[in-house]
Amino acid sequence: MLRARELDSPVLWLPRATVLDVRAGRGGVRLLEQAQDEEQIITRVAGLDIGKASLVCCARVPDEAHPGRRLQEVRTYPAMTRSLIGLAERLAALGVTRVVMEATSDYWKPVFYLLEAHGFEVWLVNARDVKHLPGRPKTDKLDAVWLCKVAERQMIRPSFVPPAPIRMLRDLTRYRVDLIAEAGAERQRAEKLLEDAQIKLSVVVSDLFGMSGRAMMAALIGGQRDPHTLAELARSSLRRKIPDLREALTGHFTDHHAFLLGKMIARIEQIEADIRDVDARIEAQLAPFAPAAARLREIPGIGSAAAATIIAEIGVDMTRFPTPAHLAGWAKFAPGVKESAGRRKGNGATGHGNRYLARVLGQIAVSAARTDTFLGERYRRIARRRGAKRAIVAVGRSVLTIIWHLLSATEARFHDLGSGFYLSRTDTERRKRNHIRQLEALGYHVTLDLAA
Repeated sequence: MLRARELDSPVLWLPRATVLDVRAGRGGVRLLEQAQDEEQIITRVAGLDIGKASLVCCARVPDEAHPGRRLQEVRTYPAMTRSLIGLAERLAALGVTRVVMEATSDYWKPVFYLLEAHGFEVWLVNARDVKHLPGRPKTDKLDAVWLCKVAERQMIRPSFVPPAPIRMLRDLTRYRVDLIAEAGAERQRAEKLLEDAQIKLSVVVSDLFGMSGRAMMAALIGGQRDPHTLAELARSSLRRKIPDLREALTGHFTDHHAFLLGKMIARIEQIEADIRDVDARIEAQLAPFAPAAARLREIPGIGSAAAATIIAEIGVDMTRFPTPAHLAGWAKFAPGVKESAGRRKGNGATGHGNRYLARVLGQIAVSAARTDTFLGERYRRIARRRGAKRAIVAVGRSVLTIIWHLLSATEARFHDLGSGFYLSRTDTERRKRNHIRQLEALGYHVTLDLAA
């Protein structure tokens, strides 16, 4: 049932721009100047407060009989598919055009996808942006009403939700990260188990799970305990360390250790097989975006896995981010601004963004730092003055800027500026003064003669 509600805000909302800006005119007289802001009410909007088992929907539409008033309906729906279809049909009957919901765990996903498939403009918003005002009662129904009122006045902004093909790619790349973490944790357990058995193999072998390490652990599981026999399983350059291997393989490895190590090795091998399957699936899912991925791989430090992760997290449509600065701000690779009483506060921290994107950008920055490229020199210059962490953020932002341009224009290609870019742009006289100052600080008297 729809009930009439007046606009209960002290702010006057007008259809055209009426925000006035005060500026100084001739003779110090203050003039009022019309700004370009445009306030507009979304006439037919719905807000959803979502839970695991149910959701509360508040729909607000104009009251045709009483201009200036609004009709409001608040209903509770089970979170089952049949009920959600009924919700979509009810919203369509009311003529609702925009549906807004909070990002509540993963419970928003089925609701979002179903309403999106029914043709609604669905917005996912950050719960922090629509936090309920203190001092007011809080229930699921009141939260839905509050969200709807905030949404109809356009006082919130939507979160980035990529299209379905990108979402599927994102599921795969994120699951791959989880599998790699599980394999790493299992390898650490195996190494600790060997330490418990006084087998110091990881001290001599750089990669415990390389070909030689796996062969020795398999022999231990199979019942071989003789250090000399185990050491002879070393391959390639590791054979030069056979005397050290004999010492490292002398311990107290029992059948108890063999049982646990066998389970750990089997689990690691299964995870590695799953990773290979996921990689094949990622390659197939990435096929429609292969040209974009190929352009990203031209950037130093970006391989196939990193390119897939980047596309999965930000997509290929850069119209969602009007400028590179918008993309860097969304990814939290831009310093935050906090100012009060005309003074900057805080340390300019970037905040917490997309952790999967931040992880891959950090890996790219560290890889690029080892190269003789523009990005590598940028990392080294900043790391010397500000430290490695700030250098990683700065290079990550530069990489995001490059990515934005490569994805915005299909004809764009990456061209490295070279490690000497900074020196070629630095004033020669200033560089000369800096070198002289450094030598004089060491106690030298400097005389310059121009080379022939």
